[in-house]
Amino acid sequence: MLGPLLYVLYTAEVSHVITQHGMRFHQYADDCQTYISTQVSDEALVVHRLTACVRTINDWMSASRLKLNLSKTEFLWLGSSQQLSQITITDIPFQSTMIRLRESARDNGVIIETKLLLSAHVEALCRAGFYHLCQLRPVMRSLTHEAAKILVHTFISSLLDYCNSLLYGVSNSLIRKVQSVQNAAARLLTGTR
Repeated sequence: MLGPLLYVLYTAEVSHVITQHGMRFHQYADDCQTYISTQVSDEALVVHRLTACVRTINDWMSASRLKLNLSKTEFLWLGSSQQLSQITITDIPFQSTMIRLRESARDNGVIIETKLLLSAHVEALCRAGFYHLCQLRPVMRSLTHEAAKILVHTFISSLLDYCNSLLYGVSNSLIRKVQSVQNAAARLLTGTR
């Protein structure tokens, strides 16, 4: 096991590998997202560059006694509906497998969709919120009001606050769904209908 500082030093070369291929990246702990911006007409060139980059990363990882987890490797095209309808590549070859392009992927707790609408993220957020509220309902009577407030805040407010700046500018229908979780939490705390 490596500590955080040693891990960063150990994997620092990944950034050099990715930038050599003209790509950008975000890295958080052991997760790395590699991306590139392109025109729809250059999709074949981008796939070639991306597979070359992943191949080089895989080689570096093998030399560093690490292993690329292909089951967790995901590819997405991001863009408008019009742009996405023009894309013809749906599978990316890598080693002896084909990696199918995904419609969405989870990135640090946020579900990113190809059209960047965040509807899947809001659905998952609301599902988790209502699940926690259902779990809290039976124990609420045995808690003081202060303890109940702390418990609801811990489970619901922290859930709704996490990455909520991403929801700026989303449709009102999605905001209403998130608001319904907050309203249900308030009703649970106050005992009102």
